[in-house]
Amino acid sequence: MVQSNISKIANIIIHIIGNKTNEETLRLSSSEINIHEDVKELLKAYFFSSFKSEEYFNFYHNIDISMNEVFICGSKIFDSPEALHEQSINLAKHLYEQSTHPKIKGGEFYVVYFKECVIDGKTVDAIGLFKSENKDTFLKVYPSGDNFEIESQQGVNINKLDKGCLIFNTEKENGYVVAVVDNTNKGVEAQYWLDDFLHVRQRKDEYYNTQNILSLCKNFIKNELPEQFEVSKADQADLINKSVKFFKENESFNMDKFAKEVIGQNDIIESFRQFKAEYQKEQEISISDSFEISESAVKKGTKTLKSIIKLDKNFDIHIHGNRDLIEQGVDEKGKYYKVYYKEEA
Repeated sequence: MVQSNISKIANIIIHIIGNKTNEETLRLSSSEINIHEDVKELLKAYFFSSFKSEEYFNFYHNIDISMNEVFICGSKIFDSPEALHEQSINLAKHLYEQSTHPKIKGGEFYVVYFKECVIDGKTVDAIGLFKSENKDTFLKVYPSGDNFEIESQQGVNINKLDKGCLIFNTEKENGYVVAVVDNTNKGVEAQYWLDDFLHVRQRKDEYYNTQNILSLCKNFIKNELPEQFEVSKADQADLINKSVKFFKENESFNMDKFAKEVIGQNDIIESFRQFKAEYQKEQEISISDSFEISESAVKKGTKTLKSIIKLDKNFDIHIHGNRDLIEQGVDEKGKYYKVYYKEEA
């Protein structure tokens, strides 16, 4: 998670980005803005509050990183912070050119230079790119003689960041370390911020490896395992529970240790390794055989690893452990599960 407690806003510029397709304008500011320290603290909370994930990205380009517009503008700012205004205009023009889907809303575009940001234990400068697209209605009550007046105003809710990007001045050779937020668009138009404007891909770190190995395990247990072997739903649930336990109890992942402690059987281990190779190729990813486990990725990823047996539309059996306490069989009435327990809650 991005730490904001010691970071400081050094400079800030605001432009207005309209929707090009809808013939809305691009309004560029002529200079940086001067704001009071109290407002800086409010803005800092607004900018940083939505960066809660430890998932990071890098800038890239299919041909050459030097052709990524945001990477180039960010590099020039880091090299010469006094170039912030000039490069903010280039960034605003680039964003305007990507704002072509008719559903994209116009709004304020903030380009901010931060001092003393902490990422991976390092203290570095950072560039923040933020866009506010949605406006809320606020009520203002004020005295008028012996009475009061009330009126409505449109403004930005500082508790709801629409779009954001933090570029940390580290790992330039890999496309910098980048954090991204998009809390608004979920359809096709959502791609313009992440893909068209920023053009980033996930950073290959412990979060990346943990996230992908969890997805791999889920797909193997749910889909591949029952096709290759005769396994019951209870066996699948047991394997899911063992996998979740492994990731929660270990600080690092090792393929050989995972295979021995979780999978156990040699023929299933071999099937898992083959599936991993095919899965990486199909998904165009690369998962290391050993890495540090990301706690936040485990917390997020294990939410989808459910050890539940669904029986028609009548019952769901949640299996939390001890596979030996559940049995499956068939009698004259049909299929059944027998569950052993000590106490009834």
